[in-house]
Amino acid sequence: MIIGKIGENEKSIRFELDLNCSNCKKKVPGGMKCSEKFYQSKSFDKQILDFKKNYLCGICRDKKRIKKKINS
Repeated sequence: MIIGKIGENEKSIRFELDLNCSNCKKKVPGGMKCSEKFYQSKSFDKQILDFKKNYLCGICRDKKRIKKKINS
């Protein structure tokens, strides 16, 4: 997954995050990518915290979608 914007000629950095589903607490793979300039900036840290807080694994995300379709 890509965090932030990566310009056409910008270098990118790959890193691993310790991710858990915010619903079922299941551990999920956390391979991420971002631009070299964006990495370790204040806005980067803010986005990562928000991403971790709201991340759903595939199973929980599908359950949420199905529930949304049924209620519509």
